[in-house]
Amino acid sequence: MTINLAEKLRQGTTKSHSMAENVSFVKSFLGGVVDKKSYRKLVANLYFVYVAMEEEMLQNKNNGAVQPIYFPQLNRKLSLEEDLIYYYGKNWEEQIEASDATQVYVRRIRDISSSQPELLIAHAYTRYMGDLSGGQILKKIAQNAMNLSTNEGTAFYDFEELEDENDFKQIYRNQLNCISLSEEQVADIIAEANIAFTLNMKMFQELNSNFIKIMIMLLLNAVRNLQISK
Repeated sequence: MTINLAEKLRQGTTKSHSMAENVSFVKSFLGGVVDKKSYRKLVANLYFVYVAMEEEMLQNKNNGAVQPIYFPQLNRKLSLEEDLIYYYGKNWEEQIEASDATQVYVRRIRDISSSQPELLIAHAYTRYMGDLSGGQILKKIAQNAMNLSTNEGTAFYDFEELEDENDFKQIYRNQLNCISLSEEQVADIIAEANIAFTLNMKMFQELNSNFIKIMIMLLLNAVRNLQISK
């Protein structure tokens, strides 16, 4: 009997999904307002998250719960490195560090990998299905908002190893439904998916704070310049 995990995850995270979309940074992004400094910090934070998640998925690829959804073609590490080179230069590794919220996120992924590896399903589902669902829309918004004339700076959104992203999402859902889990494990995975959404929101909230600081600085500079011109 199928556990229909894909649908349970969708329904069980509806509220969290809506809350994440209403974080100011996300709303601004979706509205076409994207600050390049805040965006490149997001790329850096995501790099640390995906490195942790993909290392732990690899570590547990033979686990009965993880194996059905272990798809290396989804990995974002290399595409994020490509974007980091664009935004920070070739010495990007010397310039980036994980934010406080990102460090909490990474620790959570590392911790569950050793204690309850099946919970990695929740983090993979939250990130990859989100990337596949809205990636192309976000890519276009980022390109327009930051005046990116080519694909440079948006490699994160390109899943070049997938022939059709919509077809793959259905394959992914089918694989979720094939995983053998107890009712308790299913409940734990749904709870963990909501934790994953919260961890993402914390990262976005940090970026919103940075964005507000930048806007205030720009406003103050404009006022000073106006006073000088007088």
